[in-house]
Amino acid sequence: MAVLPVLEYPDPRLRKVAEPVTDFDDADLQTKIDDMLDTMYDEQGVGLAATQVDYHYRIVVMDFSEERNEPIVFVNPEFDVLDDAPNECQEGCLSVPGFYEHIYRAAKVKVKALDRHGKPFELDTDELMAVCVQHEIDHLDGKLMVDYLSPLKRNRIKTKLQKAQKKRA
Repeated sequence: MAVLPVLEYPDPRLRKVAEPVTDFDDADLQTKIDDMLDTMYDEQGVGLAATQVDYHYRIVVMDFSEERNEPIVFVNPEFDVLDDAPNECQEGCLSVPGFYEHIYRAAKVKVKALDRHGKPFELDTDELMAVCVQHEIDHLDGKLMVDYLSPLKRNRIKTKLQKAQKKRA
């Protein structure tokens, strides 16, 4: 298992739309899912999309457990809104480190996905999990949380992150 580097905004690879997974017998797929989980845990996140680790397939991993031992893997996830009442939540993102912004998302969604072995499942979600599902599927579609912000706020974040990235280089 390995901890993978997480792409940071404004990296253009974060805008690439992920491809559906079609081969579940591929050992590389299972290794990549394990690496994504290791990366999410190492970064202390609750969710991670494959796009964030420069793997452009429709895979999301999450874990909301206190002990961090109940991972959920969503392959080719889609969601239907169950309650479109706007739910304001303060979101953070491993690809936009250090910034937390109020974003409006649907309050409840039903997720339809395949597990890591290709078995279909559905899950009704609300609160944090509903927000996370929408956030991570946005990543698979090349969309970031900063896209929900005003251009002024988005540019300020971009400038601050670019300066931080130059200092680390």
